[in-house]
Amino acid sequence: NCLYCIAKAVDRHGDALDKLLQEIADGLPGSWQYPEISCARIVVGDREYATSGFQSSQWRQAQELVVSGNVSGLVEVYYLAEMPVLDEGPFLSEERLLINAVAERCGKIIERIRARQQLQAERTALAEANAALRQVMARIQDEKLEIGKAVQSNVEKIIMPIVDAIAGFASPELRGYVDLLRDNLEDIVSLFVDKLTRAFASLTPAETRICDMIRRGLTTKEIARLQTISSTTVRHHRERIRKKLGLSNQKINLTTYLNTFPHDQASPAQVRLG
Repeated sequence: NCLYCIAKAVDRHGDALDKLLQEIADGLPGSWQYPEISCARIVVGDREYATSGFQSSQWRQAQELVVSGNVSGLVEVYYLAEMPVLDEGPFLSEERLLINAVAERCGKIIERIRARQQLQAERTALAEANAALRQVMARIQDEKLEIGKAVQSNVEKIIMPIVDAIAGFASPELRGYVDLLRDNLEDIVSLFVDKLTRAFASLTPAETRICDMIRRGLTTKEIARLQTISSTTVRHHRERIRKKLGLSNQKINLTTYLNTFPHDQASPAQVRLG
């Protein structure tokens, strides 16, 4: 009956540990042989849960209360008057078994409640950290947009006029490099290369540059000349690029695919040539 009452108290009070332990202490005297002269106390750390009118005496039965492997308190039952000597002073051996079981049960209850409270505290801390992180990420995004606007303004107002001026004096051999420089500066503004690199992280820097040239319609020979590599090497690059972009063995024009990038998660089939 004592252990059943403990289980019912857990159902009633849940994680309200103070109320729970007080109710358990109040119920202990009724389970001993002489309830009319009994009082009880549960001590956990610096907290004490005692029956009304509690008094200590020389007739005491106690058991350590262990929580998470550490002794954290006591469960005590006292008789307030001398009674005949039985198995353990005036106490029965069955009462020894009972107080041991009560102490063990209380230790497990405290462990569970503290674990749930700790978990709730960690969840709350994590939610707060996530909220703070979202705010930081939002600020970073705003700062990135501002930086992007500043870069775009500088490219358009300062650098592009210089490139146009250089183009007017460049020889036919250098004109291709000037045009490529202009296109790449425009890419800085449009963020094409950044988007391509993020979407396909396996692309090497050389493959990313060749993707950019292919997108602009340069032929294999033109790419080979500008990169000072052979046409065969360019063709090998193109094969590896198609493989990394998931276009192998598909009738998809690489130039068309790159010019429609980013595709908003569209599949290669959506840019398939007829």
